[in-house]
Amino acid sequence: MSRLADALARRLLVLDGAMGTMIQAADLHADDFGGAQYEGCNEHLNLTRPDVIRAIHAAYRDAGADVVSTNTFGCAPYVLGEYGLADRAHELCLAAARLARDAVGDRFVVGAMGPSTRSITVTRNVTFDEVSAAYEVQAAGLLAGGVDALLLETAQDTLNVKAAALGVRRAQRAAGRDDVPLMVSATIEPMGTMLAGQGVEALYVSLQHLGVFSIGLNCATGPEFMTDHLRSLAALATCWTSVYPNAGLPDERGQYGETPQSLAQKLTRFVDERWANLVGGCCGTTPEHIRAIARMVAGKPPRRPPSTEPQAVSGIEVLYPADDNRPIFVGERTNVIGSRKFKELVVAERFDDAAEIGRAQVRASAQVLDVCLANPDRDETADMDRFMRELTRRVKVPLMIDSTDAAVIELALRHCQGKAIVNSINLEDGEERFERVAPLLRAYGAAVVVGCIDENKQQGMAVSRERKLAIAERSYELLTDTYGIPARDLIFDPLVFPVGTGDANYVGSAVETIEGLRAIKSRFPECKTILGISNVSFGLPPAGREVLNGVFLYHCTKAGLDYAIINTERLERYPSIPEEERRLAEDLLVNRGGDPVAAFAAHFRNRVKTAAPRETLPLDERLARYIVEGSRDGLLDDLDTKLREARPLDIINGPLMRGMDEVGRLFNDNQLIVAEVLQSAEAMKAAVAHLEPHMEKADAATRGALVARTSSRSSSPTTATASSTSASKSRPRI
Repeated sequence: MSRLADALARRLLVLDGAMGTMIQAADLHADDFGGAQYEGCNEHLNLTRPDVIRAIHAAYRDAGADVVSTNTFGCAPYVLGEYGLADRAHELCLAAARLARDAVGDRFVVGAMGPSTRSITVTRNVTFDEVSAAYEVQAAGLLAGGVDALLLETAQDTLNVKAAALGVRRAQRAAGRDDVPLMVSATIEPMGTMLAGQGVEALYVSLQHLGVFSIGLNCATGPEFMTDHLRSLAALATCWTSVYPNAGLPDERGQYGETPQSLAQKLTRFVDERWANLVGGCCGTTPEHIRAIARMVAGKPPRRPPSTEPQAVSGIEVLYPADDNRPIFVGERTNVIGSRKFKELVVAERFDDAAEIGRAQVRASAQVLDVCLANPDRDETADMDRFMRELTRRVKVPLMIDSTDAAVIELALRHCQGKAIVNSINLEDGEERFERVAPLLRAYGAAVVVGCIDENKQQGMAVSRERKLAIAERSYELLTDTYGIPARDLIFDPLVFPVGTGDANYVGSAVETIEGLRAIKSRFPECKTILGISNVSFGLPPAGREVLNGVFLYHCTKAGLDYAIINTERLERYPSIPEEERRLAEDLLVNRGGDPVAAFAAHFRNRVKTAAPRETLPLDERLARYIVEGSRDGLLDDLDTKLREARPLDIINGPLMRGMDEVGRLFNDNQLIVAEVLQSAEAMKAAVAHLEPHMEKADAATRGALVARTSSRSSSPTTATASSTSASKSRPRI
């Protein structure tokens, strides 16, 4: 355990306050900076006025700071280049570290590295490699100066943090200082996210692979705006947490409103709730602020980090695969192998339109997007680079990078702020692919799909449940023990084979996949599973494929499936499939009857999928069906028809609520999954929004509230209240 870790285990530590505020208060002039060309470059003061910087460190030390940060916030070479000092970054960092060490003695010194003036994601005026190289230079100088930790602070773009961390790690290895802790502190803007879009949960998940020493929040706002974000971070992070806010938000004159006493008082809750291990101040704070904070934390117990963290992946938004939201839908249309339209757009180099296919899948309930640009007639690397630039601007969901080329995977991961998924690795060529891809997972942070395939030339792709489990067991042992991949990041693919091609090798394979899935889930409960659902129906009539996919997905979900790769825009809901067609599909899946393939194909041959014949149903039944199916196609027109004979609230409490009740029944019977329930809730929301303008004032006293929830399989996903005797003035809500 490092000296810093030992101290944090025993007590709360106090960070220093603002360096910039104190430099401004020193009333320095151009000559102090070394001339007019350097005026405003605070880092140059490490060489031209070391006495000023040393005195600031000493003032914070005397105020009670346990940890002081070096005067190196803007020492990225490309930032210093604005002053003609790019080649002196190492020198300035070295001098700063020595100044801080000299000023504070045996107190802790952290090497501060700010976000710089460039962002890979937001401004797009710097490359991943440029950021990585810049922070390697800074870290090398700080390490040579003897810092106790390295701090990436005021982070605004997670991709910058990932790049910077790689540079820092290289500097540590070169200096033989791998033991120096890496700390990260992000800035959450008043809109609730970092500038590049991520919130604190997505940020933490995206940086899990770094094994950071601490993670926290600083700058941007005063402490009040940090409350919810810090609470979330403290509950999630298994490392130490830090918080050092501004002295409030500056007014129009740039003055900060928090006094030392008011800032310390507002930070009291963070300490008393045990949300933080390190507490200090950012912009606008002075030694007096730090003195008040030090008095406030004295004798109070530190936060104890949780020992485990939930499994998650992330894009701009975080996604937690769990029993109450599985299976996660992985959209399969941003794949040149699986989508002709997508392939044609890529070949035409219409990458913006190709990215819109991804956005359409998300609108149609895809929670992850599978991305494959592996066209043998084109440069996969170049296509992936151009497509990812467009896609990451348009979607917030996690991405699944689908390639067999390690170089393409690495390039794609350099576009991902979040924790992506790599699809896939296997043992077809022994451990070769593990050796090439595992280092990328550790370096950039990603989960990985592991196919149940090995180097057996006769039966490499596992068909039987026994071989599926055996290969999963071997892969698990290698990946966790030899290659250092956490079990939480493994997603096993038991493989799906077509059951309608007549290939004797795959007769009964659907049942083997379902049972193999169940066995893997039982053997490795900390891992996840995934299947390419539509593979099961390859070669069958198009209308029949959607039915077979829907029935197969239903049975796989009951067996414990976590992720399903599927065309979310053409998914057939299990409850909507006629009983006869369900039977034909299940006969084919389990190989029941004389010739189930022929019977299935005959039923669907030459059949064109048409819209459900709602016009043959009574109006009330049609309205309920819209909700059950999560469809809005025709809903508003039928609502207008119904309004001719019924009041809006009667429509809501009548056919629409009957539809929601049926959604609840189907959900509890495992015939609907969470994503489908949410589609139904959206349809209900659209219906209520359409009816609201028609509600008469007299209805106001009878309005109730409608709440949709999906907390667990043991409770209905719908709860409704609509009392005719209620005096509530609330409008109906979804």
